[in-house]
Amino acid sequence: MDNALNLFVRSIFSDNMIFAYFLGMCSYLAVSKNVKTSAGLGVAVTFVLIVTLPVNYLLQKYVLGPNALVEGLDLSYLSFILFIAVIAAIVQLVEMIVEKYSPSLYASLGIFLPLIAVNCAIMGGSLFMQQRIGLPATDAKAITGLGDAFFYALGSGIGWFMAIVCLAGIREKMEYNDVPKPLQGLGITFITVGLMALAFMCFSGLSF
Repeated sequence: MDNALNLFVRSIFSDNMIFAYFLGMCSYLAVSKNVKTSAGLGVAVTFVLIVTLPVNYLLQKYVLGPNALVEGLDLSYLSFILFIAVIAAIVQLVEMIVEKYSPSLYASLGIFLPLIAVNCAIMGGSLFMQQRIGLPATDAKAITGLGDAFFYALGSGIGWFMAIVCLAGIREKMEYNDVPKPLQGLGITFITVGLMALAFMCFSGLSF
């Protein structure tokens, strides 16, 4: 349980997908103009991570890896394709649910909702999980079971959610500020993201 909690805390702060690895930046920058829309996308990304990482963990552990159920059959070279297939299937499900129950959010997110399937934060989470399976159990980053994979996914999703909502809140406030014309738009946004990333560096090496 301690390892799962450690993974959860680290994935939110010191291993944040946005501020530590800069994954998922396309939708992060494009959608973070409005808090409500950003929160909707953040929840969708978190849900996809929570579902896909444990599923991909089971695939890696029992189907693809060298210690899979079929002895002597190493299918790890297929992991990238299968991970993408799982992610695409879950994203399609999320898209249908959002379109049915929240048409306004679906319209606001536009093309970026189906693009969650190729959001590198989602794929990065699965690939990081794959790397961490083989780490010694004493390593703070090791994923040793399905519970660890779930908490790592949950923390990664919350970290991404927090990053996009915070940036959206700042960008909404900046609408009322006198930003120099050459920096308006993406210019001041890049500076803001850089400052936020520097602030998150204080969590480097954090463990629970």
